[in-house]
Amino acid sequence: MGGPLIVVPVSVLHQWSGCTEDGIIVGGTDQPDDYDRACAVEGSAEVITLGDLEKTSALVLGDEPATTCYLPEQRVFVRWLGANSEAELVAAAGAVLSDEATPWEDCGVWATDGPAVLMDSAEAGEDLGVPYPDGKGQPDEAPVPVPAGRWRVRAFYKTAGSPSVGVVQLLPTTGPSKLVPQC
Repeated sequence: MGGPLIVVPVSVLHQWSGCTEDGIIVGGTDQPDDYDRACAVEGSAEVITLGDLEKTSALVLGDEPATTCYLPEQRVFVRWLGANSEAELVAAAGAVLSDEATPWEDCGVWATDGPAVLMDSAEAGEDLGVPYPDGKGQPDEAPVPVPAGRWRVRAFYKTAGSPSVGVVQLLPTTGPSKLVPQC
């Protein structure tokens, strides 16, 4: 539907309302719905509130509606900005991850109590797996098999040259930290 994409813990998926007629964008009201909050993210990634802040929050992957996958081995979201093949894209992400000089953006701390779902932020969590009324498909979603924990989020988008790739990585935190986004 055009993004931004969001990562929501499965346990609180029902709390994500997506785009509603009561929100600013569609409803023209003064009260933001969840989709409005996701669209307000200006950085490469940002953590927003959802449920109990100490146990769960949502991770917005910027406003770029790029094709995105999650690589659990590296705990990284790879965003397809421009590449000739998947292999080229994954290699570009690997180069970003292995380069000690990569200028990472700090994007806050994401808390999850276990596995999550990557989805379009316009969709309501309770609508996942439910066919559209016109019978033409259903909302896209992808599992994010991440263990419970608090994850420091960092992002880098390589847009100069080819291939172009966005990388959003989750790193384990040590000790308490705020969920206030830094991007």
